[in-house]
Amino acid sequence: MPVNASWLEPCLATVGRARVGVFGDFCLDAYWLIDEDESELSVETGLPVRRVRRQTYSLGGAGNVAANLVELGVAEVRAIGLIGDDLFGEQMLRLLHERGVNIDGLLRSQDDWQTLVYAKPYAGDDEQRRLDFGAFNAVSDASIDALAQRLDEAAGACDAVILNQQVPSGASTPAMIERINAVVAAHPDCRFLVDSRHRAELYQGAINKLNAHEAARLLDEERPLDERITADEARDFAGRLHERTGRVVFVTRGDGGLLVADGAVRDVPGIQILERIDPVGAGDTVIAALAAALGSGSDALTAARLANIAASVTVRKLQTTGTASPDEIRAVGPEPDYVYLPELADDPRRARYLDDSEIELVHDLPDGLDIRHAIFDHDGTISTLRQGWERIMEPVMIRAILGQRYDDPDEPLYPKVVEHVRRFIDKTTGVQTLVQMAGLVRMVRDFGCVAGADVLDAAGYKTLYNDELLAMVGQRVEKLQRGELAPTDFQIQNVRALLEHLHARGVRLYLASGTDVEDVAAEAEALGYAGLFGGRIFGAVGDVRVEAKRLVLEQIFRGHDLSGPQVVTFGDGPVEMRETRKRRGICVGIASNEVRRFGLDLAKRARLIRAGADLVVPDFTQLDRLLPLLALDGGRHARA
Repeated sequence: MPVNASWLEPCLATVGRARVGVFGDFCLDAYWLIDEDESELSVETGLPVRRVRRQTYSLGGAGNVAANLVELGVAEVRAIGLIGDDLFGEQMLRLLHERGVNIDGLLRSQDDWQTLVYAKPYAGDDEQRRLDFGAFNAVSDASIDALAQRLDEAAGACDAVILNQQVPSGASTPAMIERINAVVAAHPDCRFLVDSRHRAELYQGAINKLNAHEAARLLDEERPLDERITADEARDFAGRLHERTGRVVFVTRGDGGLLVADGAVRDVPGIQILERIDPVGAGDTVIAALAAALGSGSDALTAARLANIAASVTVRKLQTTGTASPDEIRAVGPEPDYVYLPELADDPRRARYLDDSEIELVHDLPDGLDIRHAIFDHDGTISTLRQGWERIMEPVMIRAILGQRYDDPDEPLYPKVVEHVRRFIDKTTGVQTLVQMAGLVRMVRDFGCVAGADVLDAAGYKTLYNDELLAMVGQRVEKLQRGELAPTDFQIQNVRALLEHLHARGVRLYLASGTDVEDVAAEAEALGYAGLFGGRIFGAVGDVRVEAKRLVLEQIFRGHDLSGPQVVTFGDGPVEMRETRKRRGICVGIASNEVRRFGLDLAKRARLIRAGADLVVPDFTQLDRLLPLLALDGGRHARA
């Protein structure tokens, strides 16, 4: 779903003028870091003492929605709800006041009301059994009257109001919702958005934000939470709810992104995230961003795009109910790394093939192709000289993380590190090596086995890895030079024929790699095809802030003033697929088994589809089918 990159700044600018009210269940999230040393026993009970090493408190529920609105930079935030006359209530007021939230609508008049608190003890990274406060609250008739009055006042002063229903024992009882519906009807110029876990069916006249399981329940098609709801089913739910309510409906799908139903049902895909994530509070970020955007005049699709990016910021913040600022949203960018068609990627049974071929048709190609430029990734697309790099990187990373504990780690630690490293390598396949090493620095610090002063920077770890990798590559090049192996022994099947055909046809060829440019050029020379690229060989520049393939594509598209369909990219990694798709070029994913140099690698296929590949091929053996599909089987082009 490539979009116009100019949408984000105007959206953020108008958000700053919005006035938004938040009604509902104001909660605290309490994080208590428990010391794992239980050697001290209680004198009274003889039981081990659990000591809290650190405690932090953050706003949850409607409170976190308000915090997200403030962080987004809206002009005014009003809080309407009930809190207890207790220590947690004091903490709630302090946190809201520090953020500049108008707290005149928060009532403490009901003596038997406990502030809603989710207390989350942690032992290391593992969350223990949660302790909840306020689970037995019951809102009084007098409180309902007072809350309805405060809500009416807020609706008259705000552009949008969020109706948050977090817990069954919160403020939004069925009786309260009747009063809310009356307020909604009385203020047609105010946008009301509902985020209700348990009672969404009771609200009238408001925009619904639901997850896919909540949407199913609202349509009397409830599904177990552990049962996956497909994208097609979620689209159907969103469309039917829009028809039923007559209002825009937003359906969230976790890492699958959002759906917007406002006549048509449109997808905003999920965003690739390489780091560890914590989804707590992401829904609050979504509803806040939707209300801020809609309240300031943005359309539903723009609001969903903003909410999707904002949530991708929040989930990267661990052990806190996070928020997303405009600068953090800008850092992700207006055209983030979307994840396309995850269900197709995970299920090869859904694949659609060109007749009598192994060419998978993921997206329909545009008519009138006139390809004059072809970008090739190197490793895994043309060359297999570096095949097996993962087996080099994995032990380098494990040793770096464990440090002196590598030879004798405690039993639970080693497999945990191995699993973490393998997952990280799988996620980052195809990105610049220096970026992977920057991720390694974060992992070394997160695991804490190495003293801070001994942690290397990204370049230092890259040197360790590169030394090991180049030793393996060097041995293979020596075999080539001695004539023990032929260049075709290190090339994906039939790729040389494709390169020569395109070169002879006048298509300009570009070689793009995340590997250092000197190494790429040397390896292309050793394998005998460097001359076909006419000097257009690009690689890493040694700066972690610069993604080599992104830079190469930027140079090609801008430097040659190209329109998308003039360019085809062949690659086995997600970076070249995503960057080409953003620029509306044609993406051909090469999902080849690098050990055999032909045949389908299902893991690669999944990565490439998620990254936006239009076609997926296992190798280049079926050029007689592939070239006509790309309109590259005819005569010679004049050189561009």
